[in-house]
Amino acid sequence: MQRIHRAAAGCPHCGFSLGDADAIFGSEEVRLRSLTDAAGLMRREEQRQVENAMLAFNRRFPQLFIAVHTGSFSGVANLRQFGFWLLNRGAFEDVAVDRPNEAGVLIAIDAEARAAGITFGYLLDAYLDEEDTFHCLSRAHSYWLEGRFADGLVKAIGQLETLLKKRSRQARRNPAKFERRVARPPQVENLVQKIRHGRQPLPQDTRENEEARP
Repeated sequence: MQRIHRAAAGCPHCGFSLGDADAIFGSEEVRLRSLTDAAGLMRREEQRQVENAMLAFNRRFPQLFIAVHTGSFSGVANLRQFGFWLLNRGAFEDVAVDRPNEAGVLIAIDAEARAAGITFGYLLDAYLDEEDTFHCLSRAHSYWLEGRFADGLVKAIGQLETLLKKRSRQARRNPAKFERRVARPPQVENLVQKIRHGRQPLPQDTRENEEARP
């Protein structure tokens, strides 16, 4: 089953906002590494395998970054909210400050609910949609069913890289089509300064695509 959610300062479908997320998870920035396996799904050598795929992605797209977080979030709805919140509040210690959270892609895996979701910052809004991110998760699905989380993540990241390379070629041919369509809300500047003081700014428009229980 596929569930789709798009959020900005507030979700137009459910009204869920960053304030709502802060009330659940906290309003302070969270310092963490771009690969955080809080659920302990991968051995160290498997983590290195995923880190290598993430580094390759970051080299291919130096203006972007990818992050992975695993944990137990008490169900699909909370995973959706968590992804939105973490991409807003995360201060990724191993990501250069010239790669803002607006240009981040977060893959979150809920080990307890056996669910996964992808959230991305608003700078990618013209290049990705829910069908794309669902396809990335689908590439990983069979591996995750077998408990091969590292292999699944590598497949998902590889598919994401393939999609973005394709969109990059399309954007060169037809740049007008890929002009960013989402304007930064005026109230974001103070929030950017607050986060940037500790690490880096936050995205205001993210889109998340979630694959529910297999």
